[in-house]
Amino acid sequence: MTNLNLISEYKSFGGKVGFYSHLSSTCNCEMRFAVYQPPQAIQQPVPVLYFLSGLTCTEENFMAKAEAQRFAAEYGLMLIAPDTSPRNRGIAGEEDDWDFGTGAGFYVDATQEPWRSHYQMYSYIVHELPVLIKAHFPAQPDKQSIFGHSMGGHGALVCAMRNPKLYKSVSAFSPITAPMRCPWGQKAFSGYLGSNQESWRAYDASELVKQLGYHSPILVDQGTADKFLAEQLMPEVFEQACADVNQPLNLRYQEGYDHSYYFIASFIEDHIRHHAIALEVV
Repeated sequence: MTNLNLISEYKSFGGKVGFYSHLSSTCNCEMRFAVYQPPQAIQQPVPVLYFLSGLTCTEENFMAKAEAQRFAAEYGLMLIAPDTSPRNRGIAGEEDDWDFGTGAGFYVDATQEPWRSHYQMYSYIVHELPVLIKAHFPAQPDKQSIFGHSMGGHGALVCAMRNPKLYKSVSAFSPITAPMRCPWGQKAFSGYLGSNQESWRAYDASELVKQLGYHSPILVDQGTADKFLAEQLMPEVFEQACADVNQPLNLRYQEGYDHSYYFIASFIEDHIRHHAIALEVV
């Protein structure tokens, strides 16, 4: 069993938030993640809800800013927030840009050097981390869902559609829904996956929904005052792709909200309820 190192722990809404590190065999380096165990976890295993954060974030942002613990405690859900990339790998250029390298793993499995030896975030999220959670925490591995923000919203949609049996539900805040068409996605995919754009399709939600669909309605919240809306996020592309294949999508434009955690905190209850219903705790 992989050893976990407890970095810090805090009581929260009758449960506890813990920050952990471990040696990841997938990413071939130390990785960090945060766990909120609701009070119900003291008595019995509980369903698990993964949150994937956006560019520049760590495992701390969501736990500190989203105000999610209150509702996770209410519904009895364990929250998991992994870091957004490997760190301190000594790779040339990893610290040069805020939207590529450190803090910007994009939830893909890199195939290009020098990134491929560590930047395996897709496999880390889908395969390694759930096994770790099952081994060390009172989790119900057959009941898990996933959501995220921005780059993490992209990651959540991709992980869910490619692994429908693993995730009971998916939602996203201001996700990068068409990364093949936007500057953030094109930069990340070129660097991590190379120039063959066919390989990019496996990580583009607007392409995947047409190929694979998803077994239940997808919830997306998008602020209308988000400065990244038109150039980077392109929800209208995902909306059209869903319509083309009759994929149920609840895309909500929230008037005047931006891209920040103030926006996430404002609608976090709706998202946690969305997953609580799918995880059969309501």
